[in-house]
Amino acid sequence: MNKEGRSRLLQAFDDVNSHFQNSLPLFGGSAHLKLIEAEDPLDAGIEIMASPPGKKLQTMSLLSGGEQALTALALIFSAFLTNPAPICVLDEVDAPLTIVMSIVSVQPCENYQIYEYTLLIITHHRLTMARMDRLFGVTMAEQG
Repeated sequence: MNKEGRSRLLQAFDDVNSHFQNSLPLFGGSAHLKLIEAEDPLDAGIEIMASPPGKKLQTMSLLSGGEQALTALALIFSAFLTNPAPICVLDEVDAPLTIVMSIVSVQPCENYQIYEYTLLIITHHRLTMARMDRLFGVTMAEQG
């Protein structure tokens, strides 16, 4: 059982890592994943290494909030592309981003339109809204 689990984990890890290495350049950087702290992959942790534009390669925890958000978004897309579903819901993934970085985060979403799925983005950023194909407004009837 563990032998098959190891094999499946390593295959999924390699697939996600491959997508991740191809996804982050869309945001203007580079990245990769690595297994850490164990000889057995089933006990290992995962370290996210990223290099935003103009910066050296470092662990995700050392990045700024906006850089972490873009790296996490690239990782989400990487996992999603490894095992796609008909819909992907992203709830305020652009919240920690500045206006400029919000624009940068939308471009890769547009690049993924070649895949057959629906991307539902919940956002408060007007520039993100402006780039969408369809926009639905939701408001609260009462405060609270």
